[in-house]
Amino acid sequence: MTRKFLIGNVAIGGGAPVSIQSMTNTDTRNVSQTVAQILRLEEAGCEIIRVAVPDEEAAAAVKKIKEQIHIPLVVDIHFDYRLALECMKNGADKVRINPGNVGSRDRVRQVVDMAKDKGIPIRIGVNGGSLEKELLQKYGHPTADALVESAFRHIEILDDLNFSDVVVSMKVSNLPVMLEAYRKFHAQSDIPLHVGVTEAGTVSDGVLKSAIGIGALLSEGIGDTIRVSLTADPVEEIYAAKRILKFLDLRKGGAELISCPTCGRTQIPLIEIATEVEKRIASIQEPLKIAVMGCAVNGPGEAREADIGLAGGKGECILFRHGEIIRTKIPQEQAVDCLMEEIRKLLN
Repeated sequence: MTRKFLIGNVAIGGGAPVSIQSMTNTDTRNVSQTVAQILRLEEAGCEIIRVAVPDEEAAAAVKKIKEQIHIPLVVDIHFDYRLALECMKNGADKVRINPGNVGSRDRVRQVVDMAKDKGIPIRIGVNGGSLEKELLQKYGHPTADALVESAFRHIEILDDLNFSDVVVSMKVSNLPVMLEAYRKFHAQSDIPLHVGVTEAGTVSDGVLKSAIGIGALLSEGIGDTIRVSLTADPVEEIYAAKRILKFLDLRKGGAELISCPTCGRTQIPLIEIATEVEKRIASIQEPLKIAVMGCAVNGPGEAREADIGLAGGKGECILFRHGEIIRTKIPQEQAVDCLMEEIRKLLN
């Protein structure tokens, strides 16, 4: 079992529930825009949020951002230890900085001393695109062994300073390399792991790659906190992460959609209906199973197993609730609205 500590008020490691993270894509210096995005992410189910801190103005903005949000705030810093110090003074709950890239031991010590004093964990974020030159020369390219060696190099610096509240990530876009790196590291250390596939792509490919990579590791008990990295609105990252956890039975909340793959018996625009339902239920936090089925072969049976569901006929639908038919002959054009109306009643 991994070590356990707090990031703000969220427990990491030691058997705590796997937490969901994201990162803003706003200019951190634009406080109002950044806060607005974080609040949307909170509503979607984000539990830890990270912001980029490229300069002193962004570090100063951390204080104002922190005052207006409700989830732990992580600051993403490269090289400049002074930005880490300023962000911790301004209320950051975790610092993502690689101690081996900060400079002198005295600089690292200043960061560590303040992190100790304020109870702030440090994330070591190893990335295949920014490995140390000597490791690239040694291994030829970003291999799993190169990623793991890089992580332990940074960890050793913190160990020497008696700092143990550490989270590690080893991100690379190549799935087999990413999986091997996390497995090897997990076999050697009890440090909590932040799991994700970096540069995963847009929603279509990125969600699929992330589900394979993150899902495979979580199914093996590897991973304490996750981020689905997408070239998209970061809210999409939260929806994807929640589904990964839900389908692995690691989360019970949220709506789950069951829908059939369609066949020649389908006589309603099922793909269109199911897609619209999926969009409308994405923000539901309560546990709810919803069925959208295309015909009478499996439709009524699946709908009975769900909390609520639709089953299609010829241009119309039947609406079920807890196994009982509550409406019949609903025109297909009205099916989604009728379903959502009944879902609202069910949740109230």
